[in-house]
Order: sequence, then C-alpha cells, then structure tokens
Amino acid sequence: MLIRVKPPEVKYAVGKGSSIEYSELSDIGRRRSNNQDSKEVLPPSNSQQYRQRGWLFLVADGMGAHAAGEMASAMAAQRVPLVYEKHASRSPPYSLRFAIEEVNREINTKGENNPDFRGMGTTCTTLAIVPRGAIVGHVGDSRCYRIRGTKVEQISRDHSLVWELESAGGMTREQANQSAPKNIITRSMGPHPKVDVDLEGPLPVELSDTFVLCSDGLSGQVSDEEIGLLASLLTPKMATRALVGLTLVRGSPDNVTVIVARAGVEQVTAVSSSDAPWPMSEPVKSDETTKSAPWIAVGVSLVSLFFALILQSPSVQQNLPAIPAGSPFWTIASLIMVAISLGSGLVASISWSTGPVDNGRFLPVGGRLGKGPYRDYDCTPTSALFNGIISSVDEIVSGLDANDQTQIASLMDDARKKVENSAFQEAMMPLCDALEIYYKAIERSRGSETTHGSSAN
Repeated sequence: MLIRVKPPEVKYAVGKGSSIEYSELSDIGRRRSNNQDSKEVLPPSNSQQYRQRGWLFLVADGMGAHAAGEMASAMAAQRVPLVYEKHASRSPPYSLRFAIEEVNREINTKGENNPDFRGMGTTCTTLAIVPRGAIVGHVGDSRCYRIRGTKVEQISRDHSLVWELESAGGMTREQANQSAPKNIITRSMGPHPKVDVDLEGPLPVELSDTFVLCSDGLSGQVSDEEIGLLASLLTPKMATRALVGLTLVRGSPDNVTVIVARAGVEQVTAVSSSDAPWPMSEPVKSDETTKSAPWIAVGVSLVSLFFALILQSPSVQQNLPAIPAGSPFWTIASLIMVAISLGSGLVASISWSTGPVDNGRFLPVGGRLGKGPYRDYDCTPTSALFNGIISSVDEIVSGLDANDQTQIASLMDDARKKVENSAFQEAMMPLCDALEIYYKAIERSRGSETTHGSSAN
C-alpha cells in the first residue's frame, strides 16, 4: 500500500495574509558544500502597510570564495527589506531601487574592508505587490515569473552573457547557451560601489496570478514551461517542494531557491482617480534663498506699507516743494506702495501654505517602468510536458533503496495512465508524491551534516 509522504513543515515557510498565499524553500543542492542562496518575505502587518509598501519577496544568489557569497546574499536578504520599508513612504518603486542601491554600497564596503570578502557579490530579485500592481527590482540572473492561466511570463531580464548574446540578434537561445558559459553574469550587487537596478511595473495583478521568484539553480534545470505548469496546477506549498524536487532529480549542481506567491482578492490591482503620481527621486532640497523667500516677502510688505503711510503725511509732502501738497502724485504713490505690500504678503502666505515644491521626477498614475515581460511561454498541460518530467524521475529510480523504488515505480505507472487519458490535474498528484519521496531520500543521504541547506523558518 502506498503512503503519501507529507513534507516536514520545518523545512519551509508558508504564509497567508491579506488573502495572498505563498511558500518559500531553499536547498543546498547535490554538489555544493554550502548554500549561498538567501530569501526573504516581508508581509504587511495591517492594511495601512499594505497600501504604503505592500508585500515584498526577495531571492538572492551569492557568489565569491569561501563564505563571501553566503555573506553577500544574506546581507541582501536582511537589509534590502529593512531599507525598503524605511523609505516606502516616498513611493514603492523609488524605495525598491534606493534599497538595492544602498545595500549594494554596504556589501561593497564590507568586501573592500575585509580581504576574505573582497569581490563578493550577489544577485537580487525582488517583487513588491502593492495596490497598483506588481513591481520588480532586479540585479543579476535570478528570475521573476508571472503565471496567468496557461501562460508563464518572465518579468525580469537576465543580466548574463548568454542573454546579451541572444538579445544582440543573430543567435537562438540554444546557440547562445553553447557560445558562452551560463554562469557569467554582467551585473551583480557588491563588486562595485554603484549598481544599475532594473525596475519593472507596476504590472496589473489579477485574481490567482501566481508569481515565482527563483535562483538560477532552479531555472537552469527546470524549463520555463515546467515552472509554469507546476506553479499553476499546484498550491504554492506543493509547488515549491515539487520544483525543488525536480531540480534534485536532474542533478541540482547549484543551490536552488524558490518562492511561489498566489494573489488573492485583496491583491487585485485597483487604481483610483485620487491616486497621486509616484515620486521617483529624492525631493529637491531648498537652498537658503528659497527657504528665506517668504520672510523677504514679509519684509517687503511691511516696508511698502510703511512708505504708503509716510507718503500720506502732510509733513512729508510739505518738505518736498517740487511736488505740491495734495497733488494726485501722493495718492498714486501710496496706492502703489499698498499694492506692493499686499502682493508681497500674498506671496509669503502662498509659500507658507503650500510648503516647498518637489521638483523631482514622477511616475504618473497608469505609467510603467521597464519593458517587461521579456519572454512568455505556453504552459498548457500536455503529454509532452508531463512525460518529460516522468522520464527524469524514471532515470533516477535505480539509485534508490528497494522500498522507494517500488513506491516511485507504482506512482509513475499511475501518472502515465492519467496522462494517456489527458487527466493532467489528476496526474500531478502521483508525480508530486514521487518527487517528494526522492527529495526525502536525498535528505536522508545527506545526514545531519548538510541538512542545514534547506531553509527553516
């Protein structure tokens, strides 16, 4: 009798709040001695926080000798959400870019000041889901996908040599992959004091839109279509485990990290006519002259009023024999002074009531940053997609103990029959069970020494 294996809760975090459902999982992989990937989720604690800065999801993939990569990705995962939240009142896209730039400087400084960490770096892919939509802040080759229905879209752009070769034209993806190593990235956080941050969005969010953030440990072993298939047919909790399990089945030469988040009713994009443009830069600081302008206007107003009164004094008029006392000149001059006084007073009043003018850059309501999505794929359930996964599982069965072999073989037979009958949703269950059995076998084989590779929250 087959027993469905339930993954241990301690190995990943699952959360529900504000109607969003998400799951996160990181694994050391099969060939690495340490996990240089990091991840973080910053949920809003109330509706006001959701309106101001929304949900934030982050995946970082570190690089560098010894513990340097682990340190760099951990700094990104810990510090970017904190800096983002601190500055979120300005605007989500501005705060996201500012946070990544600020933490980049921190990583660079730490690397420059410590020979053991010199040159360390990390990718950083972030997703903020706010009332106006989904915003991606991105550096490196970790990815952010959006799955809607049977279409999976890559929202982020890989900062890699392979991507650049393909984008330049004249090469297919297969040719680009053969022409350059996949692990050469063209942009990362840490190696330099400054970094260019890609911003995408806000992209509209619909009910049940599913977002996947992952390191290249996943996208390098699992196709875009397979990512879309598993993320769309499974709950986020099941999808994270299945995606990492499939990566392990295929050898997992790198660390692998994935976050799957599914939008609920409250995450559906809602743009109001009362929404204000988003600031995209620091407010322009007023210089001393600008700050003192209202007081200068007050001074001019008082002096003008004083002269208006003086000009109506008989003694003043008598001391200027060139202009006869009672002449219209005196009345006109006084009226001019009164007008200047009133005008200066009005200028001062307006300056104080409106405050300093922000002359920075703004993103208008309905405006979009970036050019994403950059690629899209059809992830409609098909026999070809399922059989590709089944074949991968079949290839690793012989390396397991007899009990696991028996269970997986039976599950794969069940999955194949359901695929033949186009019962794809039903076929997913035995397939996931088989992947889970393999995952647990890998965890047992590692022993207590490396189980820390799986994230625990």
